[in-house]
Amino acid sequence: MRMWPGESPAVAAEHQSLEDALSRRRSVRLFSEHTLSEDEILNLCWAAQGITDPRGRRTAPSAGGRYPLELYVATPDGCYAYDPPHHRLVRRTANDLRTALQGGALSQEAVGQSPAVFVVAARPSRTTAEYGRRGWRYVHLEAGHAAQNLLLEATAMGLGSVPIGAFDDERLRDILDLPADREVVYLIPVGKPAP
Repeated sequence: MRMWPGESPAVAAEHQSLEDALSRRRSVRLFSEHTLSEDEILNLCWAAQGITDPRGRRTAPSAGGRYPLELYVATPDGCYAYDPPHHRLVRRTANDLRTALQGGALSQEAVGQSPAVFVVAARPSRTTAEYGRRGWRYVHLEAGHAAQNLLLEATAMGLGSVPIGAFDDERLRDILDLPADREVVYLIPVGKPAP
């Protein structure tokens, strides 16, 4: 399924203004046991990296349209990669990686306790091949754009989230079984806030 402008899959977000989501967005570190549905996860993935037109442009701006970011989601049912062109989740493992990710994220409880941990990773060479060393800056800026989109979508959907940048890079790459040319940039635990 492809999404074009005006076809956002986030039905819950349609009834809220951007200003509402901006004013209500807060970092949430305690989550209820409510699991996220596949549709909810896909809505969040679309917000971060969804395709918005037939030319392949995405929801987050990318320097030169290089799109170095990759999005993964760790849930109780396993770890998935988001496939933007087909707007689907591709299972990478049936193992629940959240506890291991928590260990790699300096034992931050939100990572292990949330029903879904979104991992923003990057293949920097896609951007540095065009822009040289400055491309690293563009990759990090793009990760911030994508993360903010995801955080605002979570808020609009009535979910809580928190962006996390404190982690052991090599350990997370190993846990996620990512190639050596990938860099983990962000972890974003998401779920229903605890009462």
